[in-house]
Amino acid sequence: MRFKRVGWGLLPLLAASSAWAGDKGYSVLGDWPVKYVSDSGIEAGLKGNLSYDYVDFDRTGFADDDAWRRQELNAYVRKPGVFELTLGYDFRNEVWLDNFFRFSGAGGDLRVGQFKSPVGYEESAVGTTATTFMERALPVTAFYAGRRLGVDWTYDKVPRWYFNLAVQAGGDLLGDNKGRTLGGRVVFNPIKDDAQVLHLGVAMSNEKRDDDSLRVQVRPEAFLTPRRLVDSGALKQVEGIDRLGLEAIWQRGPLLLQSEYLRLRAQRAGAPDYSADGYYAAAAWMLTGEKRSYKGAAFGNAVPAREWGALELALRYSRVDLDDPGTALGGRQSDWTVGANWYLGQHFKLQFNYVWTDARRRGVELDPDIAQVRAQIYF
Repeated sequence: MRFKRVGWGLLPLLAASSAWAGDKGYSVLGDWPVKYVSDSGIEAGLKGNLSYDYVDFDRTGFADDDAWRRQELNAYVRKPGVFELTLGYDFRNEVWLDNFFRFSGAGGDLRVGQFKSPVGYEESAVGTTATTFMERALPVTAFYAGRRLGVDWTYDKVPRWYFNLAVQAGGDLLGDNKGRTLGGRVVFNPIKDDAQVLHLGVAMSNEKRDDDSLRVQVRPEAFLTPRRLVDSGALKQVEGIDRLGLEAIWQRGPLLLQSEYLRLRAQRAGAPDYSADGYYAAAAWMLTGEKRSYKGAAFGNAVPAREWGALELALRYSRVDLDDPGTALGGRQSDWTVGANWYLGQHFKLQFNYVWTDARRRGVELDPDIAQVRAQIYF
């Protein structure tokens, strides 16, 4: 079975854990020497994400597959609290990632370059190495605007508050998505201590595309298939695209509860406006007692407290509604996902997801069940 290729591919690395340990105590399952720090405090290093997936569908018309999902590599030079230069590329998907220069001072952080647009917590705030599930929830994937060139300002020096404002224009580094986007995100933490974190956020953006068009579509929560089960079709005469995101997340010890509501509205000239929305709710439990880190108004990975790693179970319901009678019948889709994660040290993760999909569009129903597994190396 192709499942074996994914899981067994990690064994040689794990077996080498005891052999690869230098004078500084580095090991395969422990810390890795992927950065250098000068006497003046300047850091230079690498960050990466290598993820290999296998997916199995229980319905004809969907092809089982195994392939690289991501091959991301980022290089950076920074002095914390002063500046940062980051360059990133995904060799699997052939796209430029975050590429920017950031200056930090008493007035906050000013960033210039290509970076993520602000609406859609799971995409805009959470890195690809720290996702609880293998894929983002349906509405996030459907409405997220991607990366753009621009400038933004972040301020987190007011206790319990996080502010981000962005002006993005000119498309992206691949020459796509030309237009202008204005956006922002505000997060409030009414509770934030060692025991628990309560995260309440709102994000908004307005986009004006040069080609005056929009198409909203989404795969099931398994990205090795190219099929989109719901699709608004091409919308023309679009003067502006408004996005809204509402975030509510609570972590107490090993328990994480997360939800998000997203809405999109396309303002059109000489044609009816188009609206679509969606939401998800998820719960995750670290069976081994660890909790996720929280920094920059986002949750990261858990660091195992035991040599053999940490275990996590998760459940999510997500739904997206692309139907707007009189404008576009894009369809409705809902997914239930159960997941299990095994964190092997600080740089390896095995993920398993089982997804029950229910999609309806223009009288046609598709309901594939999906089993998928991922082997991930991140640093």
